Amino acid sequence: MDALASLLEGPRARAAFVMRSSFDPPWSLRIRDEAPLTLVAVVRGGGWVIPDPKGGSPTPPRQLRTGDIAIVRGPDHYTVADDPATPPQVLIEPGNVTTTMDGEVLCEALSLGVRSWGTSADAETVLVTGTYEHESAAGRRLLRALPPIAVLGRGEIDSRVLDLLVDEAAKDLPAQGAMLDRLLDLLLIAALRAWFSRSDAPAWYHAYGDPLVGKALRLMQHNPAHPWTVASLAAEVGVSRAALARRFTELVDEPPMAFLTDWRLALAADLLHESDATLESIARRVGYGSAFALSTAFKRHYGISPRDHRATPDERSA
Repeated sequence: MDALASLLEGPRARAAFVMRSSFDPPWSLRIRDEAPLTLVAVVRGGGWVIPDPKGGSPTPPRQLRTGDIAIVRGPDHYTVADDPATPPQVLIEPGNVTTTMDGEVLCEALSLGVRSWGTSADAETVLVTGTYEHESAAGRRLLRALPPIAVLGRGEIDSRVLDLLVDEAAKDLPAQGAMLDRLLDLLLIAALRAWFSRSDAPAWYHAYGDPLVGKALRLMQHNPAHPWTVASLAAEVGVSRAALARRFTELVDEPPMAFLTDWRLALAADLLHESDATLESIARRVGYGSAFALSTAFKRHYGISPRDHRATPDERSA
């Protein structure tokens, strides 16, 4: 399994929200759905994605042209508009409830047919949006790897995948939801593959291409239950303990055991929601010697006990 494939083990579209939007300028959509991951593709025209200011280094607006695809990492709010100066006219809330800024529901008023809405089917700008409304714990590694907004140009992605999604979004056939889910997954993979191939992708991603660190990463990911130490990993890849620790930290930006802990606990979080396995058996599967050891590490990492995590509905699980 390569680096990108391992990151994509978490995100899986299930009953994802796919919609075609058509607007003539001026238009501005205020997105407050708090979805963990959204793809915005420009079929015709163009626009801007404007993130909310946050912290000391606000993310600048990103322009979108015909054929571009933006990957927007949630759950922060943002705006999509014809121009950064256009004031918001429409609110999109959790559950994709669409209203005016005064709270008037617009879902019916702006309907243009199956999975299509806006001011006119022949509008100057046409967008197709695919929203992952849930997130698994393992998928959080992917989300942490992404910037708030990543924009891919038309020439960077095989446009046939987007064309298929646009075509299928207008249909209303049996199993249409499943078809759209799979096409959205394909478009996400194509977009992520293009973005991760860039030089501005996170340094650790390129570490998978390193003959030493890449092998160590795969060993830990493929067999998290093994009692790995830096020494045993170093022996497997054929270098000294110090050399591996130094090289790994340099390329991945965290020590080997910190990476392993994060990976094990992400897998445990998924298993708690996706199975009825006992905490003891989950602990063994992810490399902890006992339920107590896993529980202690889990609470330290996530701020919640495994039992409480399992009892809480996983509103971001996919």
